[in-house]
Amino acid sequence: MPVYEQIVRELRQAFPQPVSDRVHDAYFVFSFLRALDQVDAMKSAMPLLGKPETLDYEAARACRIADDPQPLEQVTARLVEHLSGLFIAGHPRTQMNVVPAPTIASIIGGLLPSIYNPNLVSDESARRIAVAEVEVAAIAAALVGYDPQQSAGVFTFGGTGTTLYGVKIGLEKCCPGAMRSGIPASARVVCSERAHYACRTVTGWLGLGFDHLVEVPSDENNEVRICLLETMCRDLLKQGQHIAAIVATMGTTDAFGVDDVQAIVEIRDRLVDEFQLDYRPHVHADAVIGWAWSVFNDYDFAGNPLGFRKRTVRALAGVQRRMRHLGLADSVGIDFHKTGFAPYVSSLVLMRQGADFQKIARSPETMPYLFHDGDYHPGQFTLETTRSGGGPLAALANLSLFGKNGLRALLGHLVSMAENLREHLEGHFATHVLNGGNLGPVTLFRVYPDGVDTFTFPQKERTDPACRDALQRHNAYNRRIFELIQQEALQGRGVVISMTDCYRETDYGEPIVALKSYIMSPFSEEQHVEYVLESIWRARAQIAAEA
Repeated sequence: MPVYEQIVRELRQAFPQPVSDRVHDAYFVFSFLRALDQVDAMKSAMPLLGKPETLDYEAARACRIADDPQPLEQVTARLVEHLSGLFIAGHPRTQMNVVPAPTIASIIGGLLPSIYNPNLVSDESARRIAVAEVEVAAIAAALVGYDPQQSAGVFTFGGTGTTLYGVKIGLEKCCPGAMRSGIPASARVVCSERAHYACRTVTGWLGLGFDHLVEVPSDENNEVRICLLETMCRDLLKQGQHIAAIVATMGTTDAFGVDDVQAIVEIRDRLVDEFQLDYRPHVHADAVIGWAWSVFNDYDFAGNPLGFRKRTVRALAGVQRRMRHLGLADSVGIDFHKTGFAPYVSSLVLMRQGADFQKIARSPETMPYLFHDGDYHPGQFTLETTRSGGGPLAALANLSLFGKNGLRALLGHLVSMAENLREHLEGHFATHVLNGGNLGPVTLFRVYPDGVDTFTFPQKERTDPACRDALQRHNAYNRRIFELIQQEALQGRGVVISMTDCYRETDYGEPIVALKSYIMSPFSEEQHVEYVLESIWRARAQIAAEA
């Protein structure tokens, strides 16, 4: 037997068998179980897997492919090793950014398609996975207030991808033919100054350029200033510019600011009439975090059947008062891998009018090797030719698992835990909560050294240019606090939190550094809030000792 045939015969054992083979199927399952056992052995009370790791990129760059195949067991063990030192998202002491703990159902949903590799370019290859995408789009459409019979949605590569689709379709609306002939210099995109930097990414990658992104100032709640939005949009139109899209941020990453999408749509409509525009600027709701609060659109806040605390009810209702208007936006971005508790990547962009996708469609003649069978061919208009079925199936898994009340309960719990943390931080002389009126699960705060009046000085350093030097010292102080807490976390102690270099700018143009706790673990309880405080006090003590 030739050598290559022997190698192929051996490698067949490393593939799932195309025809049922109970012995090999058991080996397949056992291989997963063995890997999971190895991962489980890495768990401890610490918020990370295995032991603290020093990342060695020089050794990584020295890696090369071997000449001969390696045993599956050896490969699996090596893969598991790469999880060592990874923070555990579901651990109650992990509170960084918007990283969820994926459910078992969503993990299975993401895993199953990877075995058979359906491609959502078309139902020719995706079959019922394509149906799952339509099912999730319909469920999400009904939640946010779209007509599922008129709307449509596709999964894409992340939250940036959802904004990219919204802006791209907006370009085709205001500048018909831009897909073929290019983008005119007059096109503009409008968003809040606190919008996700994805807006900048999108304008750059689409060829609009960063300079054609118009950022409107926000208020103290990190919401776009509606009066300035209208003024700035009117000025653009007076100058002969075209507004391709207005991006409403429905839950900022840093402070969970929620724009008033209803007011934004009303401004858009008013300007269309006033300037007699022959197009309607596209309003895209970047709701990748905030979409989940749509489950409260029909919740009885007065009766409160789930029994949330009164402060939690108020917070949930405060967000819902804005999210209930998502259906007015022309498109909505949704990340199930954020507040939907699914694994990466599971992002859905919804169009209120599904026909809008045809504005970016390509002619089937340009793709002669596709679309010969079936009825569902999103590959004719999607940016991606290859789209995994993992995102839709993971999202469908959790929508089925939770139902409305399950997601309501989880969100209410996270908000309640965040409120508890804010209460503790507000009650201490050395800490100041920056987003005290916040209604979501994220808390931004600053830590101060002894001798600072945290009742009055945070406001003063935000508004008084004479405090510039003090602000910069306190910025450095908070960076050092974060550095010490992070060092402790990498050793498996304390908590895992985040930091932002610019929560917002002062009135005199300086960035305000903030520490950030984003509680996303369903296992968080009130006693875990104490870990955050203990980490802060240890860091303060070390800085004082270093002085």
